[in-house]
Amino acid sequence: MLDDVLGPSLDVLFCGINPGMTSAATGHHFARPGNRFWPALHLSGFTPRRLAPSEQHLLPSYGLGITNIVARPSAKASELTRDELVAGGERLAVLVAAVRPRVLAVLGVSAYRAAFARPKAAVGPQEHDLAGTPVWVLPNPSGLNAHWSLDAIASELARLRSHLG
Repeated sequence: MLDDVLGPSLDVLFCGINPGMTSAATGHHFARPGNRFWPALHLSGFTPRRLAPSEQHLLPSYGLGITNIVARPSAKASELTRDELVAGGERLAVLVAAVRPRVLAVLGVSAYRAAFARPKAAVGPQEHDLAGTPVWVLPNPSGLNAHWSLDAIASELARLRSHLG
């Protein structure tokens, strides 16, 4: 199980779908070399430099945190069941209520749709909150997600950052 990266007064709690095998082995979120989370986070202006996955402990100093919808690692998110995603969404609601970030940013529109029964959800701000916290859906930064380039993912993160002010 991968520990959440949390801190006081988070501006954004990023929420991945579930840990990949490399993340599970290293204990670091988004650790697979092809994952675009860390470069996109920097390119969007959330961090002053590109952090390595092993530096995830620095995120709370930037007002950022990381969790996952589902704790179980897998090689691909498509290996998760709908029941796992729904149960993970319920756990996430409890966590968000306790941590109270300014925004919950879910990295993966398909997983968000399944976990929260929002079949028409699209990337961007959502109409519905989670435990009183606004939700923003972002593209899945996995290297397996060929629909989104690094620049496009960074652009969506920058849009969220701009929204925060």
